[in-house]
Amino acid sequence: MANRFSSGRHAGVLVPLFSIPTARSWGIGEIGDIPAFAAWLRAAGQDVVQLLPVNEMAEGQHSPYSAMSAMAVDPIYISLHPLEDFVALGGEAALGAAARRSLARARSAAAIDYDLVRALKDDALRAAFARFVDHEWRAGTPRARALAAFIEAEAWWLDDYALFRALHARHDGRGWTDWDEGLRRRDEAALAEARAVSAREILFRQYLQWVADRQWRAARADAGVGLFGDLPFMVSGDSADVWARQAEFDLEASVGTPPDAFAEDGQDWGLPVYRWDAMRANGFAWLRARARRMAALYDGYRVDHLVGFYRTYARPRGAQPYFTPEGEDAQTALGERLLGLFAAEGARIVAEDLGTVPDFVRASLARLDVPGYKVFRWEREWHEPGQPFRDPASYPPASVATTGTHDTEPLAVWWDEAPAEERRLAGAVPALAARGIDWAGAPFTRALGDAILEALVASGSDFLLLPVQDVFGWRDRVNVPATTGLENWTWRLPWPADRLAAEPEARERAAALAAMCARHARAVSREP
Repeated sequence: MANRFSSGRHAGVLVPLFSIPTARSWGIGEIGDIPAFAAWLRAAGQDVVQLLPVNEMAEGQHSPYSAMSAMAVDPIYISLHPLEDFVALGGEAALGAAARRSLARARSAAAIDYDLVRALKDDALRAAFARFVDHEWRAGTPRARALAAFIEAEAWWLDDYALFRALHARHDGRGWTDWDEGLRRRDEAALAEARAVSAREILFRQYLQWVADRQWRAARADAGVGLFGDLPFMVSGDSADVWARQAEFDLEASVGTPPDAFAEDGQDWGLPVYRWDAMRANGFAWLRARARRMAALYDGYRVDHLVGFYRTYARPRGAQPYFTPEGEDAQTALGERLLGLFAAEGARIVAEDLGTVPDFVRASLARLDVPGYKVFRWEREWHEPGQPFRDPASYPPASVATTGTHDTEPLAVWWDEAPAEERRLAGAVPALAARGIDWAGAPFTRALGDAILEALVASGSDFLLLPVQDVFGWRDRVNVPATTGLENWTWRLPWPADRLAAEPEARERAAALAAMCARHARAVSREP
């Protein structure tokens, strides 16, 4: 079946799943909250929600881009209130007094308290699992058979993941490079013994992924908008994937970026480097598996750090950084092959092609008809006198128009901190010049922000994906790159997602966005 996002003009909002809790959520946005937020999106004339990665985060980490699995959904996103096994135990009413106090604290906190939420959910999910084993699994009920079928169907990623998580627990969270040699090297006898010793914990991890899968499918069916995800460039070195495929990763080097205008020394992400030759030898089986998994979850997805799939910047320990593979021809061939296998699974892909990206990579994206990003503040004629802003009306159809990403400061902050000359040049694009605003001297207001939003709604880009902060003119950030502060990845909406329809500001924003999309023939929202 053809993907409905392979053509036409679409509009959506970028928001992390963790940022959209409803009143019933446990202090964080959950899978079951997607339809509530999607209802507001439909009222706003949108047909896409762009999420950040939902892969299981590394222990003690809050960043969705440092995952311990490229395949597994983080159990922190499971909704407890519809889970049959939790309900059968009495639900929230059956929680102890201390747990109820902790839950109230998690819900009322100004930001997401990951440690508190994870501890609460782990206790509740383990209790639900114990009930499932006693009343369903041992009795061979239809739900037990459904889990068994899921385990068999998803064995291609679930087997290694569940064993890895069980071994992680058995080793008190220590990374796999610190395990006994037999487990570290995946000796068959050692793995067989581990499966026997940790059988219940393995089943628990499989159960969690089954629950997440059932909830995800239900939420996707009820959303009425397309779900777009985000394919992180890499996973953590301490991940199920790297442990299972050690020959395909260089653990003596780390992925990063070369020096540029934003980072004098470049960036070092501390993540392992792909061994492209080893991956090519098996037909890029792991990346094909990732593409298959992403297509099972999403209608489309953003390919993070697109340039890295053409040429990876590797930082070996004690040696000079280098690009792999070497040479433009080899880099082009690699990137185009990988994008081809991503697209082959049926999801619509868009490319995060920001930062220092060679011209040959952008030319390759154009040949492949893969939309790259057009961030208004950075779309300028850099080689022309005065470096004027590009008119959004001239953005090519195969592109994503936006005001920013999860890593950038919000539109309001950028505008108020921009020099007067930069503002004047921005206001000179035709759609803004016609507004009659003193762009050089005007501070950010809702009306000014809406003028920029509408210029992008009217742009030539097939996709419009606006950060939710910029739709509202908020100044809150999701993440500040190259920092590890507790404020990163903890922001959430000021209201529960299921109460947006009752909030005057949210209703006004939905109406304004819907009117813009209607004026410029963009997106067709639909009922679920």
